[in-house]
Formats: sequence, C-alpha cells, structure tokens
Amino acid sequence: MPSFDLRTSALRELNRALHALPPDTNETHWTIANPDGRHAIAVGLDAPVSVEIDGHVGYYCAGMNKRASVVVNGNAGVGVAENMISGFVHVRGDASQAAGATAHGGVLLIDGNAGARCGISMKGVDILVKGSIGHMSAFMAQAGTLTVLGDAGEALGDSLYEARLYVRGTVKSLGADCVEKEMRDEHRAELFARLKQAGLAGEVDPGEFRRYGSARSLYHFHVDNAGAY
Repeated sequence: MPSFDLRTSALRELNRALHALPPDTNETHWTIANPDGRHAIAVGLDAPVSVEIDGHVGYYCAGMNKRASVVVNGNAGVGVAENMISGFVHVRGDASQAAGATAHGGVLLIDGNAGARCGISMKGVDILVKGSIGHMSAFMAQAGTLTVLGDAGEALGDSLYEARLYVRGTVKSLGADCVEKEMRDEHRAELFARLKQAGLAGEVDPGEFRRYGSARSLYHFHVDNAGAY
C-alpha cells in the first residue's frame, strides 16, 4: 500500500507515480498524508485504483479523473472532480465552488455543503450533496443528475439542458428556463438509485424531493426570448 506524506515528498512526485501506473497494477490502494490544502492532488488518474487523502485539499483535486476512486477526508477547494470522466470522488467535508464542473461521468459525493456553481456545465456526472448548494448551480448543465438533500441558492439550473435536478429542501430561485417538473415513477426510481449509491437507502425518503428540469424554450436562439438569456 503506497503512502505519501506531502510534507516530505513533492506533489509532482506523487502525481507522476500515479500517472505511471499500468492498468494491471497491484498497487491499488494509495494513502496521502498532510495535503495541507495543496492544489491539483491526484489529477488525471487513469487506473482502477483508490486514493485516500487525509486532510483538506486545494483546487482541482481529482480533476479529469478516470476509473479511480478518490476519497478526501476533509474539505475540498474550487473545482473538485472537475471534468471527471468516470470513477468515484467522495468529499467527506465541504466543497468550494464549481464542484464537478463539466464532468462527463462517474459519481461525486459530498457529505457537507457545496459552494456556488456546483455542477456547472455537467455532462453526465451524478452529483449528490448531503448539505446545501450555492447560487448558479447546474448552470448550463447538459446531462446527469444533481441531488441535493439540503437547500439550493439563487438561479438553480439557469440555461439548463437535459440534466435532472432533485432538491429536498428549498430553492431560493430558479434560473432562466428551469422549471419544477412532475416526479414520475422513473424519476423516483432514479433518485432511489442515487441515494442507495450514497449509502442513504432507507434513511432518506425519495418522496421528500422535488424535481427540476429544462422548460426547453432556450434550446435555440429566438429573438422573442432574448430577454431571458
């Protein structure tokens, strides 16, 4: 089990070692001590390994992740799991703004709160936040799901495409072209699957959530809708 202490080893050395892992590596569990808020820890991973980080991380932790499982035992700075392709990223504290931005796939689980622009331009990732999220979350979100057990800030889902948003708490305001939609059986099933994935099956009732999605009036520019952009 490889272990790195970032107070005695260089971050570049850690990332270089992780990037060099072959697909059939037997070094499948890595631990990282004393991250001390450093940026770009465990970015660009492309191997089926698990990385556990004991402490707070800075910007872009686990960005561009592919296949790896990354657990942060602390808080995360801007852009955690940004542009993730696949795999699993778990923040056991709070996340700053732009969590899961542009992510194409995989799962991002945040135990605490997430800041502004959570899931901005998400393209297929499943994000679950046990706390609340900030303003402009899911802005221009294209695909995937954003599930929030707490509240959502202003302009949720502004200019939304086909991502599906589930919020249990209150929404301060909806963004342009985002509307509340009916919760049908397929949505309850999808939401239950997301909760089960987060270990919350039986603890949280899917019936307590509301679903939000695109009204589909801004898909193509039309002069009559210019004021909504």
